[in-house]
Amino acid sequence: MARILLIVGGGIAAFKAAELIRLARRQGHSVTPVLTSGGSHFVTPMTLAALAESPVYTSLWDLKDETEMGHIQLSRAADLVLVCPATADLLAKMAAGIADDLATTLLLATDKPVYAAPAMNVRMWQHAATVANVATLRKRGVTVIEPTEGEMACGEYGPGRLPEPADILSELSRHPGLDPGSRFFPSAGQEEEAGSRVEPGMTNKAIDLTGRHILVTAGPTHEPIDPVRVIANRSSGRQGFAIAAAAAAAGARVTLIAGPVALPTPPGVARIDVETAEEMLAATLGALPADAAILVAAVADWKVAASPTKLKKSAGPPELRFSPNPDILATLGSHPDRPRLLVGFAAETDDLLANATAKRSAKKADWIVANDVSGDVMGGASNHLHLVTAAGVEDLGAGPKEQLARALVTRIAQDLA
Repeated sequence: MARILLIVGGGIAAFKAAELIRLARRQGHSVTPVLTSGGSHFVTPMTLAALAESPVYTSLWDLKDETEMGHIQLSRAADLVLVCPATADLLAKMAAGIADDLATTLLLATDKPVYAAPAMNVRMWQHAATVANVATLRKRGVTVIEPTEGEMACGEYGPGRLPEPADILSELSRHPGLDPGSRFFPSAGQEEEAGSRVEPGMTNKAIDLTGRHILVTAGPTHEPIDPVRVIANRSSGRQGFAIAAAAAAAGARVTLIAGPVALPTPPGVARIDVETAEEMLAATLGALPADAAILVAAVADWKVAASPTKLKKSAGPPELRFSPNPDILATLGSHPDRPRLLVGFAAETDDLLANATAKRSAKKADWIVANDVSGDVMGGASNHLHLVTAAGVEDLGAGPKEQLARALVTRIAQDLA
């Protein structure tokens, strides 16, 4: 199981660190807390120690520990380092390489993957200094988890809220150096406790796609209205990227065609970035032949004739004339170089299975993966998938998107075997 070194920063969201420790421990991971001076104003060492069943480290100047070079040992003994919450101050110190306390010294001394879960006021998150610091950290390989949007403790509303602890743990499971079957993916018993209906053992079953070419589309498309405005569907790309990562981990040669998203390329995956539906179609056809194509992207159904110059608000509401975009799934369904297994996605808000069944027939797809997006699925860390095939409907269960990606890739490997 994974060893997590948890650095708790000084913000009101520090109270969520206690729940994160509880969930991580329930999944079987060990957590070693490091509490900053600011963090101790919001949560006590005793609380963290009781939940982690571990000593809580607070000072660089503990003589016994530092005689044994404790900060070096702490930084190297973990599988990963998580800063949660990562305040604007901590992000700035990380970007500048400042090491003036135990937490920042550990971050400079570690050779392990570092994750940061920011939490701060919306204006602080959007400040140019914070934006630059986050960009710097990402370039250095730090995974900065996007904060969520909502009401702040200060009464303002916007991006800057700490994601829920379960979503943070799900994000950690994406790291390529961690074995999803044994570290961050719950066991069959834990899946049942969490309410997931993935069949026991499915997510831990060996998958072999060696020698197979898997094509995945992910994210939205952006159809320009003018140089600064677009028509788009809501999509973070997380489910598609998770599927690409799972297929690559199973040994497949993976081509990922991605719309405009802010996600790192999964290891072992060949990525092609596109903007519009027409560009995505061209890239998809150019990537053929493929053993399986999984079309997860939320492609915009409509486009307009884009203005070459910015439309001025003073001119009043523009008259937009819409025309249909190409249907990528239907095009592949009738293509002479059709993949052996063609899988589409149906994001619905009502009549989920009926609409997905009709889509499978109309698009000539082999499978349709149906998900209800009436909640916070789009952009969230979890999903609930149903697989619609010629044989009927199969419930793949509910859970983290990475877990469901592995379940779907398992089914694809079984079909291609």
